[in-house]
Amino acid sequence: MGGHIPIIAAVRRGWPAVTARLCLCVLVLAFAGLGLVRAADQNEPKRVLLLHSFGREFRPWSEFARAIKTDLEQQSPWPLDIQEHTLLTARFNNPGPEEPFVDYLRSLYESCPPDLVVSVGAPAARFAQKYRKQLFPATPMVLTAVEQRLVDRTGLTDNDTVISIYNDFQISFDSILHVLPDTQTIAVVLGASSLEKFWLEEIKRDAKRFEGRVTFDWYSGLSFQDILKRASSLPSHTVLFWGLMSVDGAGVAHEGDVALRQLRAVTNAPIFSYQDAFFEGQTVGGPMHSTAASSRKTVDTALRILGGEKPGNIKIEPLTFASPRYDWREMQRWGIREENLPPGSEVLFRQTSVWEIYRWQMVLIAVVILMQAGLISGLLHERWRRRVAEVESRQRLAELAHVNRYAAAGELTTSIAHELNQPLGSILTNTETAELMLKGVSPNLDEIREILADIRRDDQRASEVIRRLRSVLKKTPFEIADIDLNETVGEAIGFLTAVTDRHKIVLKFTPAVSALRVRGDPVQLQQVILNLIINAIDAISETEAKVREVTVTTALSGSFAEIRIGDSGPGIAAGDLKNIFNPFFTTKPQGMGMGLAIARTIIEAHRGQIAAENRLSGGALLTIRLPLTR
Repeated sequence: MGGHIPIIAAVRRGWPAVTARLCLCVLVLAFAGLGLVRAADQNEPKRVLLLHSFGREFRPWSEFARAIKTDLEQQSPWPLDIQEHTLLTARFNNPGPEEPFVDYLRSLYESCPPDLVVSVGAPAARFAQKYRKQLFPATPMVLTAVEQRLVDRTGLTDNDTVISIYNDFQISFDSILHVLPDTQTIAVVLGASSLEKFWLEEIKRDAKRFEGRVTFDWYSGLSFQDILKRASSLPSHTVLFWGLMSVDGAGVAHEGDVALRQLRAVTNAPIFSYQDAFFEGQTVGGPMHSTAASSRKTVDTALRILGGEKPGNIKIEPLTFASPRYDWREMQRWGIREENLPPGSEVLFRQTSVWEIYRWQMVLIAVVILMQAGLISGLLHERWRRRVAEVESRQRLAELAHVNRYAAAGELTTSIAHELNQPLGSILTNTETAELMLKGVSPNLDEIREILADIRRDDQRASEVIRRLRSVLKKTPFEIADIDLNETVGEAIGFLTAVTDRHKIVLKFTPAVSALRVRGDPVQLQQVILNLIINAIDAISETEAKVREVTVTTALSGSFAEIRIGDSGPGIAAGDLKNIFNPFFTTKPQGMGMGLAIARTIIEAHRGQIAAENRLSGGALLTIRLPLTR
């Protein structure tokens, strides 16, 4: 607004309006141009030169450089143009002249110097300080990942910021002895370059504190092949401490991580290091420099300087080792116990067990299995109880059936007495006749012989009656046998002849033409037939029917043998047909209601069926179906 005042004053002094307006337009265009210049400056990328010490893939510095570059690109509010160059001369014992490399960098950046130089490692810091005036006299520099003992303090200016680290080897050795207290020898692996020789003396200085407690073996003057041979046959209670391997004792250059991988492949001892770049899958671990922490400090400092802050005002304390970290895989390989780790240690790369991964799923499965096991156990126990109950029930049924047979035998007393009296009476008569004939002068021996034959026949008849009675009344377990159903039914009917005669009832038996072979217990089947025929006799006895008969037939029906027992009685009430086989259901005033229930149980135990119906001609019909023997 200050630029408008002279123009407005000129108009007031009487300048022509056109001239005033022209001046105002020029002023507006000038301000617009200034804004465009500022916008262009804002959009122009910041040029950052990243200077490597040994190479883009030489650990541990390559990891520092990679992390710094990545974090810069992610966090910078400005577009960045990051250029990377490598100081290869640091990797050789007899490096060539550096002037060609200096001339190369001068030719690149003479006309457009970088906005910031970031050196990674001590060799790069030394080079940047040495050739600052020739290459980047006015460019701010950040010297990072350089050990504080290697910083050239005399060469620092107000345009420099140092982010140094501190290697405390005493802490490293203390940690090793804490983790493996039985350690007797620490073999230190170092190269033979000038930088590595410097660190050899520094490590030896720190190792003096452990004299008398552990022995140190120094591999700095050996070729790498000799180092591999020694490492493959180390004595027990020995550990390897990995320092650096850029040039071995034979003058051969090596890539640090490649050499370490070769060493790990042949060694018979655990390897420790103080750089986390060598941590993942190569060393056991311990207190180490944190690449991430150093990268964060470097990036934060770089962004502050690019934002205009003076480098000399940024002071950062040397970075020390981070909290100890250990590789669980290497611990398992070398038998290192977790309780031996220093307090505050972090264990990484732990291989999670199946239980830890699927804990809740396995708990759920275990619960389900336990529930199923409990359910199965309960079912098995219930099955066992049911079998015991079935056995007990069968025993009770056998006892009840036995009692039922005794009851039936009581009703058959007349028939049994009649069948026994007949042969016994005949025996007595024949005996008396034989005695009279023997008293005669000349007995007829042929007649006496016939009388004795009659006596034998009647005796056998009486014995058969007793045998059948004993078979019905005997208490035996359920025994399956191959029987002829016609014979079994015929024997049962033989007991009932006298009963039917006494009640003036005709009992007809019509057996099947061919034998009906079934498997079953003949005693129990006869009991069923006796119960059904006695029920039919009782039903007819209660009526004054003109036709008084019970018909029993056996026949073949497909793969079954059938027994049909019909009577000429009043039949079964329609409402009772579905209940007559139920326990304790009876239509008799003095009945117990168990006869037909026992009959159905016996038939079902023979895998058969029993059914009741009323005949169209009158009376009831009970049908038994039993499977034929295959």
